[in-house]
Amino acid sequence: MTNPLDLPFDSDEMIAGLRPWIETESPTFDAAAVNRMMDVVQHELAALGAITERIPGRMGLGDSVRATMPHPRMGEGGILLLGHMDTVHPIGTLSKLPYRREGDKLYGPGLQDMKGGNYVFLDALRKLLAAGIQTPLPVTVLFTPDEEIGTPSTRELIETEARRHKFVLVPEPARPDGGAVIGRYAIARFNLQTRGRPSHAGWQLAEGRSAIARMARAVGQIEGMTTEDCTFSLGVFHAGQWVNCVSSFCDAEVLTMAKTQDLLDQGVARMMDLNDDSGDVIMEVRRGVTRPVWEPDQPGTMAMLALAQDISEEIGFQMTGASAGGGSDGNFTGALGIPTLDSIGVQGAGLHTLTEHIQVDSLVERARLAAALYCRLGA
Repeated sequence: MTNPLDLPFDSDEMIAGLRPWIETESPTFDAAAVNRMMDVVQHELAALGAITERIPGRMGLGDSVRATMPHPRMGEGGILLLGHMDTVHPIGTLSKLPYRREGDKLYGPGLQDMKGGNYVFLDALRKLLAAGIQTPLPVTVLFTPDEEIGTPSTRELIETEARRHKFVLVPEPARPDGGAVIGRYAIARFNLQTRGRPSHAGWQLAEGRSAIARMARAVGQIEGMTTEDCTFSLGVFHAGQWVNCVSSFCDAEVLTMAKTQDLLDQGVARMMDLNDDSGDVIMEVRRGVTRPVWEPDQPGTMAMLALAQDISEEIGFQMTGASAGGGSDGNFTGALGIPTLDSIGVQGAGLHTLTEHIQVDSLVERARLAAALYCRLGA
């Protein structure tokens, strides 16, 4: 059998192949845009001979694509490639962050998080099929539409699919040192609303009670609860329509991340304690979606890491493994105890910003890693 590390991966070819992925903008809250991205990837999977399924979206979000790759034991649970196709970048971001190469950097919205990793791991399957190399275990691909908002509509789908498999590969962006993630902190989201009393801001200011002012005071209080092991961040703030009206409503969203479940439970309790209807302005806190703690050092995951480290040495780089924050759909599969290797995608920087980019040389490096993992897991 041909050594998967010797497959003819080509960075220029991958850069060209990635272009339609990046130029098909797919922000989470635009279901039609996400579905256009799913059209692109479903076509590519079908062209590889995969049996593809389009799983309709719900909650107003986009569809998912599940593909069963060609294999004599097609349909059996083996390796699950798990990734998301939604991004945080709104339609039109390409005008500010166009897909372009500058030296050893490749730029584009969603390229690092996580279309680049998804493409590389799919390209590894493409090259294996072209070379006639059969993986020991069958491979299933699942691409989802809502990871960037906590996976509210597809968590059940992901967990159900993952339970059928022996191994899960999640090509989220690599850690800054190029290492993998073998555990993740817990994350909880909260929806906040303050409700005040409107009045004319110029004529009867004293009659009003400002929902904005109340929420503004809460920002410092909430972010002031942050410690090294449990963080609080208010990232969304919406209020007011008329400057001459005292605001009657203000909505905000908070993200809490904790290194352990106990710390998350404490953080949740502190957030829920902010509920207050005793004054002229009501503060209501509702808990949103949660990602469970994925405890590190699980035997199956550590065995996957050891294999990836052996492969990386053959390729010519060192792969570390550590628990991390940030959250991913690996939280769900890892928390179920299914061996999961996360953040094995491309290297880069600036994710979620207008400087988002990847290192070009990581494309071939990670494709080789992917090909070897497919060929050695379960061997």
